[in-house]
Amino acid sequence: MKRLDVAVIGGSIAGLTTACLLARSGHAVTVFERSAAALTGRGAGIVTHPGLRAVLARCGAPAGAGDLGVTVEGRRVVDRDGTVIAERSLPQVLASWGRLYGLLLDAAPPNSVRYGAALAAVEPDGARVVAFFEDGRRISADLLVGADGQFSTVRSRFLSGVAPRYAGYVAWRAVVDAAAFAPATREAIGGHFAFCLPPGEQILGYPVPGRADGAAAGLCFNAVWYRPTEEAALAALLTDAGGVRHALSIPPGRIKAAVLESMRVDAARILAPPFAEVMLRAEQPFLQAILDIETPTMIPARGVALIGDAAFVARPHVGMGATKAMEDAAALADALDAAGADVDAALTAFEARRRAYGAAVVARGRDLGAYLQAQQRGAAERAAAERFRSPEAVMAGTAVPPDVPRA
Repeated sequence: MKRLDVAVIGGSIAGLTTACLLARSGHAVTVFERSAAALTGRGAGIVTHPGLRAVLARCGAPAGAGDLGVTVEGRRVVDRDGTVIAERSLPQVLASWGRLYGLLLDAAPPNSVRYGAALAAVEPDGARVVAFFEDGRRISADLLVGADGQFSTVRSRFLSGVAPRYAGYVAWRAVVDAAAFAPATREAIGGHFAFCLPPGEQILGYPVPGRADGAAAGLCFNAVWYRPTEEAALAALLTDAGGVRHALSIPPGRIKAAVLESMRVDAARILAPPFAEVMLRAEQPFLQAILDIETPTMIPARGVALIGDAAFVARPHVGMGATKAMEDAAALADALDAAGADVDAALTAFEARRRAYGAAVVARGRDLGAYLQAQQRGAAERAAAERFRSPEAVMAGTAVPPDVPRA
């Protein structure tokens, strides 16, 4: 099979998985990451699925449940008073983004990641693709993989009309050292995938492995609190303490004091006591707007593929972001193997296998978020969306893959 020169734009989960798999197939892969250093310390909790663990093993990384995180046996919903009102058996492995990233970084080919490499432009050049970087570098490749996230520079070069769409609500995220919880909180939610459903809102949380350094070396608890927010109010929320307006989220430590205080007052007033404790203990919560993206094609130009969030971004209710990105990378590697490294044939097969699935994941996220989105609309739409809010529907649908074929 022909050995390809592959340039991967973006060094997060999707990009590292691509590098691992294509290098194992014998291709020369270089990952270009705009950040100046490895992405350690970022992200929060993620839900793993069998597909994620299968691809991780193909990358040559440890992929057992104990390697990734924490296994919970089921789910529960608590009411405003913290009483458990519904339960469901659903064993899952819950990981931290940092743990998964670290495993993939260790498995990546040595010296394959170039940091401080911000993409400026992409141009076709016959059967090859040329990438230009802001520092003046220019590289040519047989295949360029856009794994550069929801604000993808690669996608914007070829699909300028595709942009993130605001869903009508935001998420407060927090990771808290579970050892500090009151006994009642630990009993109610500490060992479960747990939910609370205040009117018009939703909060969920689950245990994840702590950091290897310092106080949170044991278990942590990852929480996500969804709150409807008018688009007109979004700019003020996403403007940080220094006056900088962020497009998606504000990094920990930079949220305005008044915004943080308002969140904490609301947490104590609205949430069940166990979840209120989580949010009040969060030293550095972060805030993000909920968006989704659906691209019309994953191969926007000859020799160019989009994977992960560069192609489809589903709302986080689906819990499929990392799994979908890694399965995209695996499908691309499989297509290249099957086509004997014929890039055109491989990309056609890749898109046929993955585009419908990506669209289905986005659609599932919209369904699961319909109740929250409907809070900004009329009474009829709010009533129609009630079916997505019941404890049974929330437990059955959240972070569960859509029942559609992957190929």
